[in-house]
Amino acid sequence: ATGGLMVLGDSFGQSVFKESLCRVFKRFDDDVPQDGGQLQMAFGATLEVLTSREFKVSGAIGPLASLNKNSANVSDIEVGKGGTNAWSLGGIDPATTVAVYFDITKKGDSPLPEGKRRYIQFLTRYQHANGRTRLRATTLCGPWYNVSQQQQEAPSSLGGQGPPRDSNTPVKFSFDQEAAAVLMTRLAVQRTETEDPADVLRWVDRSLIRLCSKFADYQPDNPSSFRLAPQFSLFPQFLFHLRRSQFLQLFNSSPDEAAYYRYVLSMSNTTNSLVMIQPTLLSYSFNGPPQPALLDAESVRPDTILLLDTFFHVVVFHGETVAQWREAKYHEQEEHAAFRNLLEAPQADAQMIMDSRFPVPRYIVCDQHKSEARFLMAKLNPSVTHNSEGGGVGAQVFTDDVSLRVFMEHLMNLSVQS
Repeated sequence: ATGGLMVLGDSFGQSVFKESLCRVFKRFDDDVPQDGGQLQMAFGATLEVLTSREFKVSGAIGPLASLNKNSANVSDIEVGKGGTNAWSLGGIDPATTVAVYFDITKKGDSPLPEGKRRYIQFLTRYQHANGRTRLRATTLCGPWYNVSQQQQEAPSSLGGQGPPRDSNTPVKFSFDQEAAAVLMTRLAVQRTETEDPADVLRWVDRSLIRLCSKFADYQPDNPSSFRLAPQFSLFPQFLFHLRRSQFLQLFNSSPDEAAYYRYVLSMSNTTNSLVMIQPTLLSYSFNGPPQPALLDAESVRPDTILLLDTFFHVVVFHGETVAQWREAKYHEQEEHAAFRNLLEAPQADAQMIMDSRFPVPRYIVCDQHKSEARFLMAKLNPSVTHNSEGGGVGAQVFTDDVSLRVFMEHLMNLSVQS
């Protein structure tokens, strides 16, 4: 890996390419200490990970190549680029992000002493734009949690004889579902390089079922008793959208597009990666200021405008009635200034999104029932389809994919099986 950059565009004259190229050479503001006026990019970067003895490095996933440094803290279990604790990153910038995976060497049958703490140190070495070599050391520490013998033998927290679970473990309350979703996504995408995407989807499903079986609260064989703590409540939703994303569904994607989407994901931070997995949706109407909307077919209304951000595309979607008003040029009449402001608001917000993003996303303005509306409809939860009885509220999504509600019902049924 060279740490190179990739842009997807129809031509070199397209704004997506030209603006992205300009942002490659972005500089620090002049008032930034030591770095003022310098290029933000850095060169010849390497990353080394050191750990305490209780766990080892399994590997890393990102824009990197192995340096084949087999130290004592390297695990036999390889994830991504494994078998080493040091990697070459080539060129980097402040947004470059690497996922590092670890393996615990001390299993539950040999608990650690009480009060034992773990240590991780990330050593990042790179050449600054001014020619000097810099070394940044980031050290983290935290406690270990030991599962007691009584907890291992305890029944389900809601009664019955289920798998051993403790609903009050520090592991449960420290779970970061956003970071976990991105780590799972990177791992799933990496597995598609050597496995069939259908097998990867089944692996994602099995992993989610195991997680819910271990950390959810429920009575065995009683799906209606299934409950997820707030720390886990969004995780199934993230994986539902991952299963339908362009990372695992290659239908209608060229090899170039698939490689581009996966490469950008492999070097993006958690916030941007979550937007790629589960896009954000804003709704604009006369009823008040812009509101976050559910990524659902029911959010499509004739009298609203939707702003969809998928990271790679920014879509302004006009409902059927709004599009008719615009075609009638009501926004050009002085007495309909509120309608003109309604049309301009999502465009201004879309420009703010594109001004701060690299690579520059493709900007799409479309109307309901028109061809480019597919960029929005393909991302929505298909709660209303052509098979729905009574039609329901919102726009129909023509797909055979299950909705989030059906997905969660199957998840609960499989998780509570004894």
